[in-house]
Amino acid sequence: MNKTILTLAIASLSLIACKKEEEKKAETPETTTETPAAEPETAAAIPDSATINKAWTEYAAVGEAQKLMAMEDGKWTGEMTMWMDANAKPTKSTTTAEYKMVLGGRYQEGTYKGNFMGMPFEGKGTLAYDNATQEYISTWIDNMGTGIMIMKGKYDPATKMFSFEGDAVDPVTKKTRKMRETITIVDDNTRKMEMYDTGYDGKEFKNMEIISTRKK
Repeated sequence: MNKTILTLAIASLSLIACKKEEEKKAETPETTTETPAAEPETAAAIPDSATINKAWTEYAAVGEAQKLMAMEDGKWTGEMTMWMDANAKPTKSTTTAEYKMVLGGRYQEGTYKGNFMGMPFEGKGTLAYDNATQEYISTWIDNMGTGIMIMKGKYDPATKMFSFEGDAVDPVTKKTRKMRETITIVDDNTRKMEMYDTGYDGKEFKNMEIISTRKK
């Protein structure tokens, strides 16, 4: 009798333990190590030849922006004023410049000559209007350095002003600093260029102004 009771008790305990284990498994969802199937990659659409030809034709077209640049073709004289820093006294000098459109009227090329602090000064600039990005891009090199300054900007027909922004390397710190330039079309034969530099205190100041007049 006692063995029967003991056997029943052990069986009951086993059944209870199994039931609790099954309940625990039901409460805790099983985790799976299966990796979800990756979504199929969509192949990049390849433009047809007609679309490609149209895009390149528009990119190379000479439009109103290039015609606006061509209005500066010719020789110019400039009255230049410079400030070495925000508190410096201005220095004045004269410059000459010649602009011409090149590569089928798509780019403007400028050649500059003058004097800077008693030394001969020469510089070359290019100006383009990128039909794709719809922005003006200018580059500048001169005999006072070995770098290339690149600036990008827009033209506002309401104010007749080009506005450019870019970076220039400071030979002292070996770091770039922000530069800003505006060119205003005063009239058909007069231009006003203003350049803004960033000082060592991080503040912007006007460091150059050139009033250019077309030679007749």
